[in-house]
Amino acid sequence: MTWLVTGGAGYIGAHIVRALTAAGLQPVVIDDLSSGHASFVPDDVPFVNGSILDLALMEKTLRDNSVEGVIHVAGFKYAGVSVNRPLHTYAQNVEGTRVVLEATANVGVSNLVFSSSAAVYGTPDVDLVTEDLPKRPASPYGESKLIGEWMLRDQGIATARTESPLRHTSLRYFNVVGSIDTSIYDSSPHNLFPLVFEALIEGRTPRINGDDYNTPDGTNVRDYVHVADIAAAHVEAAKLLISESPIEAAYNLGSQNGLSVREIMDAMARVTGIDFTPEIAPRRAGDPDRIVATGELAARDLDWRNRHSVDDMVRSGWEARRAAN
Repeated sequence: MTWLVTGGAGYIGAHIVRALTAAGLQPVVIDDLSSGHASFVPDDVPFVNGSILDLALMEKTLRDNSVEGVIHVAGFKYAGVSVNRPLHTYAQNVEGTRVVLEATANVGVSNLVFSSSAAVYGTPDVDLVTEDLPKRPASPYGESKLIGEWMLRDQGIATARTESPLRHTSLRYFNVVGSIDTSIYDSSPHNLFPLVFEALIEGRTPRINGDDYNTPDGTNVRDYVHVADIAAAHVEAAKLLISESPIEAAYNLGSQNGLSVREIMDAMARVTGIDFTPEIAPRRAGDPDRIVATGELAARDLDWRNRHSVDDMVRSGWEARRAAN
C-alpha cells in the first residue's frame, strides 16, 4: 500500500517516511521545500517538488502513485510567527488542507491521518490535557489546525454514504525532538532544542525565559516527545485506517509527565559535555506554567508510549545537528 506524506521532506515528515518504509508501507513525498530539505528524502522514495496548494499536482501525484492513504504533515508550523502572519498561516494550513481533501475526494482516496497540534487547546488551566477539553487556540496557527480538524469531520460526514467515505484521524502533539537518523535534524529557528544546539555550537550561553513560574523548579513544564515515537504513532494510525477498525477522531500524543526547561538544560549539559549555566531572561508574554497531555487513548489504540528518555532525545538530536555541519 502506498501512502503520500505531504511535507515529507521536513523534520517530522522525513521520520514518518522512514517509519512507513520500516512497516512495509510504500511512502511517496510531496514538499515545496519552503522549510524542508530534499536531502531528507531517501533516494528510493518518489519525491514531488511542489505545493499542496496545487490541486492538479496533488491529483496527479495521487493517481500516478496509486496512493491509498495520505499522512498530511505539510503546513506552516510556527505559532508565534503566525500572530504576525495570519493570512500566510491560513493559506498554508487551511487552504492547503482543503486542497488535500478536494484532491483525495476527486481521486477516491479515503484514508487520511492529519498532523494536528496541541495548540488547538490554547493555554488550558489543567494538570493534564485530555481530548475532550474545550478548544481555545491562542494563535492563528492553533486556529488553523482546529479548522483543519473541522474540515476532516465535515468531509467525513459528507462522504459517509458514498463509495469512498473518508476515514480520518488527527494527532495532536506539543514539542517534537530528537532524531533517528543523523541525516535528519530539526532546522527550525524557533524550537527550544535547535536554539540551544545553535548556541552551544556558536559558543553562546543558552537562555531560559523566566524562572519564577509555579512549577517545582520555577521553569515552564512542557510535553517533549521523541520524533521516533511521533512517527510510529502516525504509522499505527495509518494501519488502523487501512484495517477499517474503529478509530477516534483525534488523539493526544502526550507524555503524561512533561519536562521542565531547566531539566532540558541540565540534560543538554550532561549529554553534550559542555558545562554551562543558562542565562535567565524575562518571561515571554502568555507562556503558561505547565502544559502536559495524557496519551491514554493513543496508548489504547495506537500503541503510543514514550520509548525514549530525555537523554535519548538530547543525544540523538545533538548528534544529528553536529552531523549537519
